[in-house]
Amino acid sequence: MSKTVVITGASKGIGAATAILFACRGYSVVLGYKDSYQAVKLLSSSLTGQGFSVLPVKVDVTNKLETELLINEAIDKFGAVDILINNAGISVSAPINEMDLFDSDRIFDVNLKGVYNCCKSVVPHMVSRKSGKIINISSMWGQVGASCEVAYSASKAGVIGLTKALAKELAPSGITVNAIAPGLIDTTMNANLTVEEIDDFVKQIPLSRMGTPDEVAHAAYFLAGDDADYITGQVLGVNGGFVI
Repeated sequence: MSKTVVITGASKGIGAATAILFACRGYSVVLGYKDSYQAVKLLSSSLTGQGFSVLPVKVDVTNKLETELLINEAIDKFGAVDILINNAGISVSAPINEMDLFDSDRIFDVNLKGVYNCCKSVVPHMVSRKSGKIINISSMWGQVGASCEVAYSASKAGVIGLTKALAKELAPSGITVNAIAPGLIDTTMNANLTVEEIDDFVKQIPLSRMGTPDEVAHAAYFLAGDDADYITGQVLGVNGGFVI
């Protein structure tokens, strides 16, 4: 019987790459999305057309009732949730004195509260089964901070704290909780960067290039697998060797 993975923010970028990888490796995949209906529809159609088991579910991760529905729909469709990957996230760049309060609140709501809500919704199910893996997508900026990214950095640092605390709490139930801290990844979230800004950043990366969504997806796949059963409470950097 195949395992089931729930992925939030699954319509594009890291989320879509992760969904494709897990589907191709035999998982039933729940595609959590909020606004990108056309993108998730295309992804879902492509995967189902190849014979994979996929379920798109619209969800606002900032709403606890909706995250509970997400988990319940996954269980109703596939029987269980074996893996939860909290990938949904947003970013707004601005100096703190220029950051709109709505934007900063939204960053914390999606990036941190959203992870909390999804974890809280899936934990009772996983605890009852004494099995499960939670993988939270943080950021290297959650480890070291970034200028003009105070709210984003703080929210992603919160994800790391949540990961470490929840790992200790759930370990007696046989559940692992880990985080991935991507570096500069070639996604639409970084589309606001100019060519010059990207070139300057890449010069600081020992591997001398941006990362790809597929590389983050493979890190998630490793943490979701049996080979990572003794790994919990950790932060895996996928950053090309960028010094942190």
